[in-house]
Amino acid sequence: MLQLPHRTREIIIDQPGIVPDDALGGDEPLILKGLISHWPLLLAGEKSAEAAADYLRQHYNGRPTQVYRGAPGLNGRYFYDESATKLNFDISMGQVDEVLTQMLEWQSLEQPPSVYIASNLIQSHFPTLPDHQLLQRPAPQLDYVTEPDRISIWLGNRSQAAAHYDASDNLACCVRGKRRFSLFPPEQVAHLYPGPFEPTPGGQVISMVDFAAPDLARFPDFPKAVAAGQVAELEPGDALYLPSMWWHQVEALGTFNILINYWWSRAPRYTGSGMNLLYHALLCLRDKPEHERLAWRALLDYYVFDDPAKAGQHLPEAARGVLGELDEMQARQLRAMLLNRLNR
Repeated sequence: MLQLPHRTREIIIDQPGIVPDDALGGDEPLILKGLISHWPLLLAGEKSAEAAADYLRQHYNGRPTQVYRGAPGLNGRYFYDESATKLNFDISMGQVDEVLTQMLEWQSLEQPPSVYIASNLIQSHFPTLPDHQLLQRPAPQLDYVTEPDRISIWLGNRSQAAAHYDASDNLACCVRGKRRFSLFPPEQVAHLYPGPFEPTPGGQVISMVDFAAPDLARFPDFPKAVAAGQVAELEPGDALYLPSMWWHQVEALGTFNILINYWWSRAPRYTGSGMNLLYHALLCLRDKPEHERLAWRALLDYYVFDDPAKAGQHLPEAARGVLGELDEMQARQLRAMLLNRLNR
């Protein structure tokens, strides 16, 4: 097991179901101990895995879902084959209630097959499940439209989701089975050795390092990531606030695991995905001569990564254009201009 030098900061929730006002806005992870200790699904799970499965079946609407399946011996490490061009598990459509039955049947096996249902939206598969409504999260009042918040559920036996990042803020609620998160700040990306853009096990690039047995000849800078890392260990009832873009490996340690995630973004919806910038930069900047790349880095720092208001402050307000505050109409115009340029 990877030993990380820091433990994620914890706070104890005195009133289950209520997230403190200052808990979700920071740029560091935070464990909220006991936040969901009152949920009916959690209380069912404390009785038995069978009780938790029965409770979920009551609220499952029968809609098919993607199911990850791995052979015995995979031990839930959803990853690549040796070529890194194919995944080491199968993805097929299945029924949630059938997967729940298999999870129960396989609990006593020393080397069970691996099975995993990843990120089903509650409203699409468990529309009557009441638990997620028993949580009050602070929501800032914004004068622009954001992407809709999402609530998803993860089900499976033992699993390991390799280190990756998400573009949304995240509150991960541990309902049944213990979870271990290995966490790394965004600036550690180079020391985590990301894999290919396609295929990926779950939609995001993942670290190619096997944390349990790192190959330091192949990944010599991985100890630098370890030095900056922290571990968050969750028991049922706990929740982890994870700011967007933090790298995280997630291990489900029980034989019957349930996690519910809240996802949100406070960025204006018109900004779109940051991956668009990355793909565009790969196309337009990566293969230019070094002196040009350095010059474009300075321009991006000036216009984007430094104080975003500074670039237009010396201009009359009417002359600022896209250097001023964007609104949805300006964003549409900017997107149309980009599409025209790309299609030339």
